Amino acid sequence: RFESPLYKKCLLMWTSITPESCGCSCSKLTCTVIDYFITHGIEFDQVHLYKDISDAIRDVHVKGVMYKWIEKDMEQYILHGDEIYAVLNRLVNHKKKLFLITNSPFSFVDKGMKHMVGKNWRDLFDMVIVQADKPNFFTDRRKYVPFRKLDDNGSLQWDKINQLEKGKIYKEGNLFDFLRLTGWRGSKVLYFGDHLYSDLADLMLRHGWRTGAIVPELETEIRIINTEQYMHSLTWQQALTGLLERMQMYQDAESKQVLLEWMKERQEIRSLTKNLFNPQFGSIFRTFHNPTYFSRRLVRFSDIYMASISCLLNYDVNFTFYPRRTPLQHEAPLWMDQLCTGCMKTPFLEEMVHIR
Repeated sequence: RFESPLYKKCLLMWTSITPESCGCSCSKLTCTVIDYFITHGIEFDQVHLYKDISDAIRDVHVKGVMYKWIEKDMEQYILHGDEIYAVLNRLVNHKKKLFLITNSPFSFVDKGMKHMVGKNWRDLFDMVIVQADKPNFFTDRRKYVPFRKLDDNGSLQWDKINQLEKGKIYKEGNLFDFLRLTGWRGSKVLYFGDHLYSDLADLMLRHGWRTGAIVPELETEIRIINTEQYMHSLTWQQALTGLLERMQMYQDAESKQVLLEWMKERQEIRSLTKNLFNPQFGSIFRTFHNPTYFSRRLVRFSDIYMASISCLLNYDVNFTFYPRRTPLQHEAPLWMDQLCTGCMKTPFLEEMVHIR
C-alpha cells in the first residue's frame, strides 16, 4: 500500500505516535494499518493503535509464532546465503574471530543458518549467543544475568560459565561478561546489525566498538542514483541553483521573468528527483537536500553501512575505510566526488563547474 494517496498522511500520524526506537517492521505495519482505517472510515485513537501493534509484534516474537511460521517455509522467507558464506569463510581463513549475538531462539537460528550457509555453520563462529535480549544485553539492565550453555539439542545445562568456547551455544548473558571472558575491547571489534538502536547505539556510544549497519533498502537507492535520469536531473538542479544564486541581483523585468522560470524549473526537478525513489515520501536517506532523521542517526551510530554484509566481498580483508570529509556550509568542495552524486559520469559537468 506504499503507493496509496493517503500514505503521506499516515506517515505524519505515525511520526506523532511512534518512538525513534521503533523498527522498520513496526513503522511499515503501523502505516499500513492507519491507511486501512482511514480508507474504510474506521475511527481510532493513534496511541491505542501504536500500543496494540507494538504488543502484537512483541507477542509473535516472545510466543514464537513468527519463528514457527518461517520455519514451515524457509524458501519463502530466507534466501540461500552463498555470498554470506563466502564472507564468513573468508574472514575465518584470515584468522578473524567471529561471533553471533541474536534475540532469536536456538532452534530457529540453527534451522535458518543451516538453510543459509550449510549444516556446519557453527564451525564459522567462535561464539554464538541466542535469546540475548538486545538491546538490554548491551546495557546495565542485564549486567548480572549470567550466560547459560545449551547442548546440541538446545537444552539448558547447569554448569557455571567461566569461558566462552568455540562451537558452543550460549543463551542470555550480558556484554560485560562477554568482554571479560573474551578480552575484546573497543575499536578492534566491528559489529554488524540491522537495527540502529537495538544493535548499534550502545556499542558505539558506551563501549567504543566499530559498528556496521545493514540497510537492505540501500540497494534500491544506489540503483536509482546510478541511473542517467537521476544523474542528469541532479546535475541540472545544482546548475540552476548556482545560476539563481549568482543572477538574483538582476532586477530588471526580463531578468526577473527568467529567474521565476528557473525557480519553477528547479522546484519541478527537485520533486522529480525525490519521486524517483518513492512518490509518497522520497528517499529514506534524504529529504530534498537535507539528510533524513534516519540518515543522521545512521551516520551517528555506524562507522560504515551497506545493503548486505556480502558487500565486503568487494574489498580486501585488510582494506581501510577512511571517513569522508563533508564540506560545511562555509567551506567550498575541493574534490570532484563532493560536487554532486554521479557527476563524474556526466559528460557536460566540466562546462558547469564554474556555475557551482
